[in-house]
Amino acid sequence: MKIGIVCYPTFGGSGVVATELGMALADKGHEVHFITYNQPVRLDFLSHNLHFHQVVIEEYPLFEYQPYELALSSKMVEITRKYKLEVLHVHYAIPHAYAAFMAKQMLKEKGLDVRVVTTLHGTDITLVGSHPTYKTAVEFSINNSDVVTAVSNNLKETTNSLFNITKDIAVVYNFIDTIKYDNAHKQECKRSALAKPHERILTHISNFRPVKRVEDVIKVFNEVRKTVPSKLLMVGEGPEKIKAEKLAKKLEINQDVFFLGNSTEIEKILCYTDVFLLPSQTESFGLAALEAMAAKSAVISTNTGGLPEVNIHGETGFLSNLGDVEDMAKNTISILKDDATLTRFKENAKAHTKRFSLETILPVYEDLYKSCYVRQ
Repeated sequence: MKIGIVCYPTFGGSGVVATELGMALADKGHEVHFITYNQPVRLDFLSHNLHFHQVVIEEYPLFEYQPYELALSSKMVEITRKYKLEVLHVHYAIPHAYAAFMAKQMLKEKGLDVRVVTTLHGTDITLVGSHPTYKTAVEFSINNSDVVTAVSNNLKETTNSLFNITKDIAVVYNFIDTIKYDNAHKQECKRSALAKPHERILTHISNFRPVKRVEDVIKVFNEVRKTVPSKLLMVGEGPEKIKAEKLAKKLEINQDVFFLGNSTEIEKILCYTDVFLLPSQTESFGLAALEAMAAKSAVISTNTGGLPEVNIHGETGFLSNLGDVEDMAKNTISILKDDATLTRFKENAKAHTKRFSLETILPVYEDLYKSCYVRQ
């Protein structure tokens, strides 16, 4: 098939999933066209079936904020006509689903019919989409998509509770390429570069937005290191990074906390990791946790959103109430207390990721694309 993928080209989960999906589809022989304002950070043009089309926004002094959705919908029309795309798969409701609807209407006037698949990822629904300014447009865009998917059962339920949705929402979990993480472990993992043999390594990866509660990560680590000699890797960039750095310094643990910035080699970083910390206020799915599990890391997370669908309490890690730093620290220590316990949690985490493998999820999306035409 000829598929257009629209996403945010950033380090966030929705952009990562969309990029990995596009590359996997190209490997299967589909022709994939990414349409966005920058090249996605994880996009690798090893396949001749992959194409990138940049959305250029012309500066015009009349607009205080340039209308990206207009430029995006026009680009969708251009690329669909030129390459005869059959499906536009848009990730994130705002503004992609709305722009896709406009593109579809414009194409209809030209006698062309493209189907729109909308994947909801989380904050496009829970934090932004439900705002009165956007709610009507988001609801309209979802209901006028040919197929709608959500990345967890929790997100599906939340969407139906916040909006008057007339479309069936299919739950298609986020996925990972497990082979990539297997290969990372086969290569030499030089833990000695970061920690002494007797020390454990904890990791947090996010965009450091307030919802990620990165100061809680620092607080949990501070309690853990009182009992278990350890190091903490903080991966990512964002508005809360400075607060986390200041807190680490205030607690006098900054010598054991490494802020590594953004990285495109997450699997290599995770191969060092014993426990992954994710104390988020909400996670529609928790892709970072799944990536950590694929790298054989136990997960300590909150029990919010879709996280209980990914992190199985007492098996792959532990779940705690939001803000309960004491409980998260206690659970972390219980995993790290001896090698046998840590190994058991790591093995369980790795085994659990099989249900989220690329080989399992990719055919589901392919069937959904085909179903767009069957349903008409």
